[in-house]
Amino acid sequence: MKARALIADDEVHLAEHLRARLGFAWPDLEILPLAANGVEALRAIGEEEPEIAFLDIRMPGLTGIELAKRIDTRTHVVFVTAFDQYAIEAFDREVVDYILKPVTDERLARTVERLQRKLAAAERPPALDEVLARLARAIPGAGARLRWIRALKGELVQQIAVDDVLYFQASDKYTCVVTRDGESLIRLALAELSGQLDSDVFWQIHRGTVVNMNEVASTRRDLGGRVFVKLKDGKTELAVSRAYAHLFKQM
Repeated sequence: MKARALIADDEVHLAEHLRARLGFAWPDLEILPLAANGVEALRAIGEEEPEIAFLDIRMPGLTGIELAKRIDTRTHVVFVTAFDQYAIEAFDREVVDYILKPVTDERLARTVERLQRKLAAAERPPALDEVLARLARAIPGAGARLRWIRALKGELVQQIAVDDVLYFQASDKYTCVVTRDGESLIRLALAELSGQLDSDVFWQIHRGTVVNMNEVASTRRDLGGRVFVKLKDGKTELAVSRAYAHLFKQM
């Protein structure tokens, strides 16, 4: 069976360049449609379950580091980065591979050889927690997280602590911020907002929904296999799309 790979990068010309070089270095590799941001990549990985994911470290929606924390361990991760001065020493080359922008054929050939060897041996991808923590510390700004939100409720602009948010819901070019005190709006798309949130706490569960996992009381699966999360407020239940249902397999 042919191996499949996903390339995730918001710089389309660089993603296309990587796709072209991979075509020469590994002709039998099937490359899925490009993902322009971390949210698209997470959805594609959940749906397609590729053997390999080439992830740009800096992307809107979810960074490559945040994305790697969420994907199933059946996918081998290769980071694509321009941050060599910050990141290279943080990589454990026995655990996770990386290539630098602009991609060179020589470096890519070594990465391809290593991936082919792992797949031939049916080697499972390793746990990346320690490496990802080092990368987050090594790359400037990677650990900065949004703590407060200024949102419009009626004619009032409210200051809302991010920790008090139950969930965020996409609403055209706006995002609805839902707390126990009601709903407010911010003039920011959900995909852009989610990249500023702590990905360990705020999980994308649907194309238009990001939930605060500290506010989740329970999950259930209906007869059709659909997953729902119930919040601690005792009344809110949110649907989890199939693309994100794998996040709740252990729950």
